[in-house]
Amino acid sequence: MKRYRNEWKYTIHEKDIQILFERLNAVLEKDRNAGGDGYYSVHSVYFDDYTNACARENEAGISERFKYRIRYYGTDHEKLRLERKEKSQGRCHKETAWITEDTYRKLMSGDVSDLFWETDQPLVRQFCIEIMNRCFTPKIIVNYERIAFVEETTNVRITFDKNISVSDDFDHFLSGGYLSIPIQPLDEHVLEVKFDEILPGYMKNILTKQELIQSAFSKYYLGRMTLQNYTR
Repeated sequence: MKRYRNEWKYTIHEKDIQILFERLNAVLEKDRNAGGDGYYSVHSVYFDDYTNACARENEAGISERFKYRIRYYGTDHEKLRLERKEKSQGRCHKETAWITEDTYRKLMSGDVSDLFWETDQPLVRQFCIEIMNRCFTPKIIVNYERIAFVEETTNVRITFDKNISVSDDFDHFLSGGYLSIPIQPLDEHVLEVKFDEILPGYMKNILTKQELIQSAFSKYYLGRMTLQNYTR
């Protein structure tokens, strides 16, 4: 059975990040991926079909939808992961498969007929079907810096995503050093709160002190719109 999690998103300003960081840092552990300053970088290629269904469903607010992406953290592009993120009635479910660089290149090129038969990973095979049937292709790269707090016992994860930017330079996705365009004003960032059923009261109290306004923020959709406007 699929396990869905709550995912609350907020647009947050720099001054509020500093306040929340101090409060959360006093009661939660940082994610193990964090560097010395607490942050680590996230790099993702998002895919869509030939009708741009993922973008259109997001814009229309369709409650049942999904998207595919390939992601790595920091500069370690040897640890690539294919992810399928599904949303249902405001809750999210994510499937992940570790992939090789060879598999990555086949998925990016759309040349997956042999990969479909060769792979023993159900998610990779499922995505091969989507590529062959619906012509899923890479649409954008989304980059950002993240600091994450975790509470293992209750499976809560709170993240600050800063300096979110977009590119379509797929040739240099793994090597880096490409032009990436900000999708928000410099002072705006994203706060995400992910939990299973109940958010512990002390965490809710910390968050509500800032009078944050919940948002349906989508990095993929805003990235598509930003890149579209930039290239006009």
